Amino acid sequence: MKLLSRKSITAATTVAVLGGLAIAAAPSQATSPAHPSAPAHSSTAVPDLTPEQLAKLPLTNRHLTRHERQNLAVVLRDYYVAEGSHIDVPTFVDSFTKDGVFNDMVAGQAYRGEALGAVLPYMKGLFSDVHRDLKRITVNGDTISIELSIDGTFDGRLQTPAGVLNGNGHKVAAPTADFWYLKNGKVTMFNCFVGYSKMYSDMGVDFDWASAVNKH
Repeated sequence: MKLLSRKSITAATTVAVLGGLAIAAAPSQATSPAHPSAPAHSSTAVPDLTPEQLAKLPLTNRHLTRHERQNLAVVLRDYYVAEGSHIDVPTFVDSFTKDGVFNDMVAGQAYRGEALGAVLPYMKGLFSDVHRDLKRITVNGDTISIELSIDGTFDGRLQTPAGVLNGNGHKVAAPTADFWYLKNGKVTMFNCFVGYSKMYSDMGVDFDWASAVNKH
């Protein structure tokens, strides 16, 4: 599929179209480690993770303090309520401080306040079965770093500067790195780095570099 054959659009511009994709994904576990059976939306503190739940996670250090476990539970709940099958925007937004921010670092976009939840249904509209394959989780006090892959099927519709790109059933596996920063049980900043080049390639989008070169 050649999306950019007539007018070449730079990679940076195209990346901005998908700004915010990364957050609307879920851990590979079928249920939320923090909320295995309870409804997702809750303003109360997130329950502590059990040893059984921790054992299923790809942690680089299993000797976590209670404070670190509680921080990890907040982050895992945020992934869970962002999954397409049970999106809970209020819970996700409430997990951030009033001035908290989600930064899509590659796309150069920042989301605050109500905009924090705007990307959740948008992601489902692109990849209805989106989920996260968590590779490595490192917890260091109020900082949580996660290496993962955003997986799903491109079966939705994407509005691009060149027109609407319809889903084609291609499988997507985008390498991603997430960095969460918390304070007093709330997220102050979430920096997300998505491998958009791999994501677009999986979706069947080819950048027309020849057209870009011929313009100069």
